[in-house]
Amino acid sequence: MIQTTGLSKAFVDPKRGVIKAVSDVSLECRAGEVLGLLGPNGAGKTTLLRMVSTLLTPTSGTATVAGWDILGAPSEVRARIGYLTGAAAPYDKLTPREMLAYFGALNGMAPAAVRTRSEELFDRLDMVSFADRRCERLSTGQRQRVNIARAVVHDPPVLLLDEPTAGLDVLAARTVMGFIRDGRSSGRAVLFSTHIMSEVETICDRVAVIHQGCVAAVGTTEELRARTGRTAFEQVFLSLIGEEGTA
Repeated sequence: MIQTTGLSKAFVDPKRGVIKAVSDVSLECRAGEVLGLLGPNGAGKTTLLRMVSTLLTPTSGTATVAGWDILGAPSEVRARIGYLTGAAAPYDKLTPREMLAYFGALNGMAPAAVRTRSEELFDRLDMVSFADRRCERLSTGQRQRVNIARAVVHDPPVLLLDEPTAGLDVLAARTVMGFIRDGRSSGRAVLFSTHIMSEVETICDRVAVIHQGCVAAVGTTEELRARTGRTAFEQVFLSLIGEEGTA
C-alpha cells in the first residue's frame, strides 16, 4: 500500500548550509499493517510523512501509495490517504458535524454518504455527545478526535498519522489507539509516527527506527529485541541509534 524508494529531502539554511532532513529512506507498509516510525523529535518522521502525503516534494527518490506515484499522480494519492498532521486544528466556529460535511464535500462525497459516514465516526470515536457543539468549546482530546474524523471521513485505504496521541490524556489516547486498531482490522495500511515506547509495543506490527533522517532498523519489536539483546524497548531504541551509553 505504501512503498518508499530512496526517499530524501534536503533543505538549504542560509547559515548552516544544506540540511538533510530525510536520507535515502526505503520502506514498505502493507495492507492490514501498522508500521510505526519511532524516533526523537527532529529525526525526520514528519518530513517523511509530508513527502508521502504529497505536501513536500522529495529532493530525490519517490514513493507509491495504493499504486499511485506521489510525483506522477499526487491528486490520486491524496484521494486515497487520510493524513493527520500535528499542525491540524478544527475550525473553531464549526461543529464536528459541520466539519465533516465540509470535508466530505471537498472529497466529492454525496451529502447522504457524508451523513452516514459521520454517524459511524461519531459512534466509533465517542463523539456523539459533542457532535453539535462548536469546536472552540471542545477539550484537547475532543478536538483531536474531530481532526481524526475529518482526515478519514472519505474512508481512505491508507492512514498517515503524525503523533496522533500527542497531548492527550489516557482515555482520549485509548480511543485513538482503538481507532487505529480498527483501521488495521479493516485492511488499511497505517503509517504511524511516535516517540512513545508503549504505543510502539502495543499497536505496531513492525517498527522503523528513524535517526538523523535515516532508517536505523526495521522489524517487529521481538526482532529488534533479538538484534540488540535488550528487553526494555527504550534500551532497544537507544542501542539501535547508538545512544545507549548516554542514557
